[in-house]
Amino acid sequence: MSLKKIQTDVDEWAQQFKLPYWQPHEIMVRLMEETGELAREVNHRWGPKKKKSVEEKKELEDEVGNIIFTLCCLANSQKIDLDEAWKRVMDKCYGRDKDRYEKK
Repeated sequence: MSLKKIQTDVDEWAQQFKLPYWQPHEIMVRLMEETGELAREVNHRWGPKKKKSVEEKKELEDEVGNIIFTLCCLANSQKIDLDEAWKRVMDKCYGRDKDRYEKK
């Protein structure tokens, strides 16, 4: 599935509301909240801070999905084409950074 399709799915859902997207700073705060939830889950699984017995197990997939959804909301609200943004990032990886790390 392309990023454009994901953005379209998010936009179709959002457009059912009177105000489809929050203000950028509000979306950014939501993105940080979602990132914190992912960080907490990673820390519980692989870090020193283990879950309490009463805490529910969260799925990494769900937390990553929440981040993608929220990032799409930010991109859509600002008319950012994530396919194009992704292409530029990958061009940078294969261009500027091609010799930056030790290869296999």
